[in-house]
Amino acid sequence: MPATRTQLSQAYPIGSRVDEDGRLQIGGCDAVELAREFGTPAYIVAEDDLRARAQTFVEAFRARTKDFDVLFASKAFPCTAVYRVLAQEGISCDIASGGELALALRGGFDPARIYMHGNAKSVDELRFAREAGVGHIVIDNADEIERLEAVVGNGPSQPVLLRITPDVRGITNDKISTGQADSKFGFSMADAPAAIARVQDSRQLQLVGLHMHIGSQILELDPFRRAIEAIAPLGDFGTYNLGGGLGVAYTAELEAPRIADYVAAKVDTVTSVLGPGKRILDEPGRALVANSTVTLYTVQSVKRNVSTWVAVDGGMSDNLRPMLYGSVYEAQVADRFGGGTLARLTGKHCESGDVIVRDVELNDPRAGDVIVTPATGAYGHAMANNYNGVPRPPVIFVSHGDARIVVRRETYDDLVARDVD
Repeated sequence: MPATRTQLSQAYPIGSRVDEDGRLQIGGCDAVELAREFGTPAYIVAEDDLRARAQTFVEAFRARTKDFDVLFASKAFPCTAVYRVLAQEGISCDIASGGELALALRGGFDPARIYMHGNAKSVDELRFAREAGVGHIVIDNADEIERLEAVVGNGPSQPVLLRITPDVRGITNDKISTGQADSKFGFSMADAPAAIARVQDSRQLQLVGLHMHIGSQILELDPFRRAIEAIAPLGDFGTYNLGGGLGVAYTAELEAPRIADYVAAKVDTVTSVLGPGKRILDEPGRALVANSTVTLYTVQSVKRNVSTWVAVDGGMSDNLRPMLYGSVYEAQVADRFGGGTLARLTGKHCESGDVIVRDVELNDPRAGDVIVTPATGAYGHAMANNYNGVPRPPVIFVSHGDARIVVRRETYDDLVARDVD
């Protein structure tokens, strides 16, 4: 098939293409040239993709309801430049730690539009949130009610939501399912009425509504509807934060619901079950950032025994998801798309489980080739680590043929920067 006719899967950033020379273009930049200029491994982020998906979410909600807000679930890609882009697009932000709060503030989010999550918030984190002027804190448990009341003291009351576990789960990996009854997150349906009453009686806390989140990478819409129906008996509130959870396409074979259909399912269920005029919040993370990004690697060796092992210069230090969840990705040689060699794309780390893609068709892979894996924007940079003393990769933004470093590559000196002896 001529290179000009190569059809990229939906896993790649919007606007990506294979040019007439058979080379992958991301944000108008040649992927192989990006690898030469910035080195590998590297996260390549199509900035226009980030902006387009944020706009799509906002437009989808605006088409269904007047009173809403879209919150970036920033644990998916806690990078200052990503925060900055999404703040510029006018959406709000949710954070799950003091560190994410610091990054969100540095990225330009108005603290009044930040929602603080977490099942084990410390006193220091709650104090930081109060000092920064965080708009809403999502209370997870009874201990936190008392802890937050003590932090607020005689100051102005703190707007809060209560996180409810609706005993509904979608079809997803157990490690990222959160809505079932046996969950580390939120108040159970049995405990929720007492918690609601407790907060409503508090002088320090102002209960504005309920929050729930049933899990991530969910590819069916019915669980979202059932979760809304489940919390309806808890009372009538002005605001409902419906969490996120919309899955994405990691491979050509995977189909994810359209953002418009996802929004319609949630908004229409709120209107029909909870009543009209509710303020609806939603927290996309993965669905905002996953497909904006590809990771580039360089092949270091090709080894053939029972399998063909294509080893690259990254792995579980830059993408932990295949090892943690068994997540499936696709991969290609960046200037030679196509198959022909069934291989295992493996990382450089001292673990047999360090396999990025277990069964992938590559076009005659050789040492020195640049390999691309798409859909690495969510939980790649977020979970990057220094296993085997490997410095973490840079984050490169690309747009309209221009490329810029927004997070530099770590150095060996960085590995010892915190040592005191």
